[in-house]
Amino acid sequence: MQSYDVVIIGAGAAGMMCAVETAKRGRSVLILDHATAPGEKIRISGGGRCNFTNIHASPQNFLSGNPHFCISALSRYTQRDFIALVERQRIAYHEKTLGQLFCDGSARQIIDMLVSEMQGRGVELALSASVEDVRKTVEGFALTLSTGLVTCQSLVVACGGKSIPKMGATGFGYELAERFGLAIVETRPALVPLTFDVNTLERLAPLAGNVVDAEVACGKTRFSEAMLFTHRGVSGTSILQISS
Repeated sequence: MQSYDVVIIGAGAAGMMCAVETAKRGRSVLILDHATAPGEKIRISGGGRCNFTNIHASPQNFLSGNPHFCISALSRYTQRDFIALVERQRIAYHEKTLGQLFCDGSARQIIDMLVSEMQGRGVELALSASVEDVRKTVEGFALTLSTGLVTCQSLVVACGGKSIPKMGATGFGYELAERFGLAIVETRPALVPLTFDVNTLERLAPLAGNVVDAEVACGKTRFSEAMLFTHRGVSGTSILQISS
């Protein structure tokens, strides 16, 4: 049985950043994931080039039932901090519309950067490691993994949501939180394409594949960005944003 100060479930963007920042504080850290590779959602983001931040990011850009929720996080670690990390790793990037920053090369560069940051600070990474059970103990937590038993003082659940099941996304994080008595907000689709009814789809089918600049609105919220006609309806940045 191995023991750590902190165990992090989920080796995605949030989990790896958490591991780096935790290790900076002198904690022993294990980060684990049931996938065979870290950062799978990073790998497919931005069309494979990873839109890793936006130079205009601020609390006003976030939709939330609690509009104050993101203020402390964004004030303690800004987009400029992450850009500085990218530049220290000499990863070339470029700006697209509305301040979006993308890698010149591949999203894999961001994954490699985060893995390198973890390794440089002594973080242990365990892949293909499924969590079979979690117990609260006097000292912290005990986790039964498919690879063995580990204990820790603090447990971080950063395994994401249900968004892309084909990539292994599950509701495990919600189930674990519920098991420990935390209140769960019912999940709803967000950042999703919109579909047409059969008659509208038939009429607009010839437009599939075309992209137009559009301003879309729902109530008082508006987004001006690209809109893509698909074989099922509409997608693109403006539609994904307004779907929330």
